[in-house]
Amino acid sequence: MHDTLAETIRVEGTRILATLIRTVGDVQLAEDAVQEAALAALGAWPVTGVPPEPRAWLTVTARRKAIDIVRRERARPGKERAGLELMEIGRSDGIVPDSVVRDDLLRLIFTCCHPALSPPTRVALALRTLCGLSPAQIGGVLLTTEVATNKRLTRARQKIAAARIPYRLPADDELPARLPAVCSVIHSLYTSGHAPMEGETAYDVDLCAEAVRLAELLHELLPDQPMPSAVLALLLLTEARRPARLDEDGHVVTLDQQDRSRWDKQAIDRGIAMLNDSLLRSGRQADAYQLQAAIAAEHARVPSYSATDWWEIVRLYELLVSIAPSTSAHLAYAVATAEADGTASGLAMLDELPPSPRWHAVRAELLARDHRYAEAAEELTRALAGPATDPERAHRERRRQVFLDLAG
Repeated sequence: MHDTLAETIRVEGTRILATLIRTVGDVQLAEDAVQEAALAALGAWPVTGVPPEPRAWLTVTARRKAIDIVRRERARPGKERAGLELMEIGRSDGIVPDSVVRDDLLRLIFTCCHPALSPPTRVALALRTLCGLSPAQIGGVLLTTEVATNKRLTRARQKIAAARIPYRLPADDELPARLPAVCSVIHSLYTSGHAPMEGETAYDVDLCAEAVRLAELLHELLPDQPMPSAVLALLLLTEARRPARLDEDGHVVTLDQQDRSRWDKQAIDRGIAMLNDSLLRSGRQADAYQLQAAIAAEHARVPSYSATDWWEIVRLYELLVSIAPSTSAHLAYAVATAEADGTASGLAMLDELPPSPRWHAVRAELLARDHRYAEAAEELTRALAGPATDPERAHRERRRQVFLDLAG
């Protein structure tokens, strides 16, 4: 019973929260109401059974809890007017706002991406409030710490309250200006599911599916804008390879060993077509999403790892790090360079980057190519000291043992 509730909250909780935020217009109130609804379900469902539509039950209960909270607030001095206004909002829940955006979650992502907030803060706030990620997960996406993320979220809420930034949908003519932040949120959401920092699984299927769904909605909303098309293309091309990332025993399978017959060819074809359309609409002036999608397309379009055009991938990464430098892009650039120009070139590029668990893992594989197995094992020992998912940790441990055996 508790497992059913936990699964419903995990999968549907952010959508319930998004709907309630639109209803009451207050994030803290909505979060408190959803938490109280979950506690109510824990008490009621073991007695009455799980309702046929758990999400609907939780949504209705959360709305009632919100009204109860408002009533309690009205009993406090100075809260009467605000309470009445929130009650009126609650009564208008059935009215859909007159806007081209029809999805609560997407609508509220646009809302959280207010221009008064800095870009990283917009991403952090949306991922926390609307996508349900923990501060630790957000820190992993934004390459910062959990403590720093909590401070950023606190400052964001304080700024919203002080500036009285409304949780409402911007006018339709304002939507394109918020596209970069919205695309960043959707891409970050997918990244957190595709490559989580820690956990029992190599990827979170639900988070990836939700990100793809939002990308589809955003593309439908603004089909003539190149950036949403590029984001969707990137997600489709990346998601197409997911079936081959693990073997039947749940072990990580690296790109060079993947069974490409398991890749989703339909998703690849659509992703490449959307990328081409996006490039035409932008006059072939590629942004970061288009470049990442182009890299994914290069991998997807060839029948084998050995057939990969590594020099073209190096060229694309060179462009990517020039316009959107990041640790992950620089690491991938080094790997591509090693494939195209030899191990020594790749190692030289790595030496210019700050160490991290993934950096140590990448360096281990390059050292092993030069038969420097003892050094490679040492690098994986360092990589294992950092965070990783259980499948990735097991993969690194297996590789480390292989290198130790080869080192004699």
